[in-house]
Amino acid sequence: MELLIIAILCVAAYLIGSIPTAVWLGKAYYGIDIRQHGSGNSGATNTFRVLGKKPGTIVMLIDIFKGWTATSLAGFLIIFDLIEPGNLIIFQLILGALSVVGHIFPIYERFVGGKGVATLLGMMLAIQTEVALMCIIIFVIVLLTSKYVSLGSMIAALAFPILLLLPRFSPESPILIVFGFILFAVVVLTHRKNINRLLQGEESKANIKLGRKK
Repeated sequence: MELLIIAILCVAAYLIGSIPTAVWLGKAYYGIDIRQHGSGNSGATNTFRVLGKKPGTIVMLIDIFKGWTATSLAGFLIIFDLIEPGNLIIFQLILGALSVVGHIFPIYERFVGGKGVATLLGMMLAIQTEVALMCIIIFVIVLLTSKYVSLGSMIAALAFPILLLLPRFSPESPILIVFGFILFAVVVLTHRKNINRLLQGEESKANIKLGRKK
């Protein structure tokens, strides 16, 4: 029974992460497939670029909520006394990671999704809220100074495990630090094209104040 419940939660976390917010919102309210416009990515950044500030914000918040919700499912294992409290972080990481995988490879859209940054942020907020909020501040600073969303995302992702190395934030389980570096590697992998464009000086700068393009 314990394994069955854990399996159900794992599937649920993946399915929650798989919800293609940008694709469904674009088709339902704007009559377009977001993947056929802008960068072709089905994430919040491209939604800002193609549809404007309001829909971009909606997509970003829902994608963050996906990661937070999936990660928080681990609490049911404690409520039903299926795991020891000390093992909670392990299952939070597993369920959160599955939601990120779902966002990148959504079953609803033939396993072609976004880059998972917003969903990853939701995961971090559920596990280590204070550090995640600091990463948001770092992202905003990098974005305002460089105008590159991709650069801000990668630096903020790297900041998460680095901040956990500080005595103030050092977690009881070092697995969170290791996992943080692994997730940073995933973010880098999903931003390979952005890195190439950055190196070549061809990366598009953010201008989220623009409205919907015609």
